[in-house]
Amino acid sequence: MWKPSEVIDFASDCVKHGVKAVSLGGGEPFEYEGIFEVIDALYTQCYLSVTSNGLPLEDTLIWEQLSLHKPDKIHLTIHHPDNEAEVFRVEHRLHEIESLGIKPGLNLLVGADMIEPAKRVYSSMSNVLHLDQIILVPQRFSNTPTPKQLSSVADGKPFQSPSCLLGCKRPDNFCSVSWDKKVNSCSFAGGKVALKSLVFEGLENALKNVNWKSCML
Repeated sequence: MWKPSEVIDFASDCVKHGVKAVSLGGGEPFEYEGIFEVIDALYTQCYLSVTSNGLPLEDTLIWEQLSLHKPDKIHLTIHHPDNEAEVFRVEHRLHEIESLGIKPGLNLLVGADMIEPAKRVYSSMSNVLHLDQIILVPQRFSNTPTPKQLSSVADGKPFQSPSCLLGCKRPDNFCSVSWDKKVNSCSFAGGKVALKSLVFEGLENALKNVNWKSCML
């Protein structure tokens, strides 16, 4: 529902009011027709990252566009750590992203039934990326691992994960704006509130009207 000009104007107004970083996600952002227009407009204003499954980057035309229109960082997501083909594809693409001068990152989705495959992937990827470039993302709504299980993926060493790992708490330095022009303080939480105006003030007002609830309820 967002036109590229709306994304640019909205994010730019947020940056003018103190927002330091913008992350473009989805769905799949590299399937969005205006993605490179948005990247070009926002790159000079803030720290800009993109989260992707990486599949569109296998398209030569899209990859060539990325080489000309670069964000600060691209996080690729592995949804199935037991799928060797997916793991290989993502690892290869992370190397290619770095070769363009873009900082690569990895989101590793971890389900309670995928602890051992996730361990293998985390160990392998730690040879490709610094640990501060890997985020362990616990699967939500079902098959959710315990904090102890997630820690075991990292072999008990310090690791990165969403801040709600040990308990749900409304963040004060992050919010999620969805495809349908609604907002909440968390990407997973329900009860999003519609933006009445596509500016920072509209964002603040919408967040004030959010009835905060845990996504696990």
